[in-house]
Amino acid sequence: MKLLDIFGTLRKDMNMIERELSRSIDTDHALLNEASLHLLKAGGKRLRPAFVLLGGKYGNYDLERLSHVAVPLELIHMASLVHDDVIDNADTRRGQLTVKSKWDNRIAMYTGDYIYAKALVIVANLQNPEIHRVLAKAMVQMSIGEMEQIRDFFNTEQTIRRYLLRIRRKTALLIAISCQLGGLAADAPAAYTRQLYRYGYNVGMAFQIRDDVLDLCGTEKQIGKPPGSDLRQGNITLPVLYALQEQEMQRTLLPEIQRIHEADGVTDVTRAVEMVKQSGGIERAEQLADRYIQKAMDALQQLPEGKTRKHLQEIAHFVAKRSH
Repeated sequence: MKLLDIFGTLRKDMNMIERELSRSIDTDHALLNEASLHLLKAGGKRLRPAFVLLGGKYGNYDLERLSHVAVPLELIHMASLVHDDVIDNADTRRGQLTVKSKWDNRIAMYTGDYIYAKALVIVANLQNPEIHRVLAKAMVQMSIGEMEQIRDFFNTEQTIRRYLLRIRRKTALLIAISCQLGGLAADAPAAYTRQLYRYGYNVGMAFQIRDDVLDLCGTEKQIGKPPGSDLRQGNITLPVLYALQEQEMQRTLLPEIQRIHEADGVTDVTRAVEMVKQSGGIERAEQLADRYIQKAMDALQQLPEGKTRKHLQEIAHFVAKRSH
């Protein structure tokens, strides 16, 4: 199942959002323009704008007004990726050179800052203070999540609960508020925006868990980066944490992770990846992702039946089974 098939009648509106994304980062500064467009042209699923538009279907759907939320949310996501690639020292993303790899860390950091600022300029077109409050609070939490991830690099003693809180901040919140703010911008009933948030949060949790599984099980062509990148940079994800709970696996996996740490990630991680794949960690992580998807489906049951709810259900199924 492809996202373009799921979006269906949204395709025309999504094309308009894509044009607005290009227009929003356009600048007379040649280097900033080139670096920003490089990231935009690398593509992406555009899930967050799609969630905004679908959330807007539960109120007074106005594409221009919704674009003032959809475009900023995608820009914030893009900016966070530019900064992530600097922290992670990543050379590729979505099969393309990262901004920091094509230029350098300084250009990447200022490009990310520029894109963040452009997002705030666009959302300022909306007068609803609740939209600004929700967005600002989420950006604060995203920053905390990033700091926590850095603090926990190579921390093999972190708890599952700590991991889940981190991905809530890093990933799930932005997807949750994409659904919520779409409803808010369209003046949807409060009962609907609450369920949209609940749906988005649970889909976001499943999305990140699935991402962590794909990092171990996917191919470079599928995920746009070398498999095992998380382990190489010290990001101890859910499948690894589950594997470390197995006593026999812990005895062999811990020294391997320590070896990767001592090499500062500049080493082969194939053996560690194979260990995790041979454990029950992948299956347990997938089971938890499925539970989050079920919670998302439960939230949708509180929303009116119709084409929009069907689209949201299909996107949740896509997230659960995606291979890229």
